[in-house]
Amino acid sequence: MPELTAPAPRSTRSKGVGRLLVVVYGILALGATGRSFVQIAHSLEDAQQVPLAFWLSALASVVYIVATIALVAPGRIWYRIAWITITFELVGVLVVGTLSLTHPELFARPSVWSWYGNGYLFIPLFLPVLGMIWLRSRRRNLDAADRDASAAA
Repeated sequence: MPELTAPAPRSTRSKGVGRLLVVVYGILALGATGRSFVQIAHSLEDAQQVPLAFWLSALASVVYIVATIALVAPGRIWYRIAWITITFELVGVLVVGTLSLTHPELFARPSVWSWYGNGYLFIPLFLPVLGMIWLRSRRRNLDAADRDASAAA
């Protein structure tokens, strides 16, 4: 008789509050990607040097895309990637936000993270903090899934 095994536990990161985080990260990913593409394309079209702020918006878009995927994808590796990208986002917002205040000449044109994300209602400043709190609360689910998998083996 074939041995029956329990199905692998599903990720709870794409349910409830996690789903809301994924939606907001997805919206920021689309917004930052569109913004950086248009800004860089217009600069290149006008044969201008692309300002630092535009490249930072492109970097932010990559961070938001990876964070969105990592928040949805199941498994310990994606959980770690979510932590890495969200931590990088928070550091980026804090560094770029501070530099945009102390060295405004670097940000004659705004980026997603300049002035702590005020062009995006400060969502880039608060979202990674909320994401970290939420990921921390999901840690016990990940640990429980590992214990269940070990017990089943």
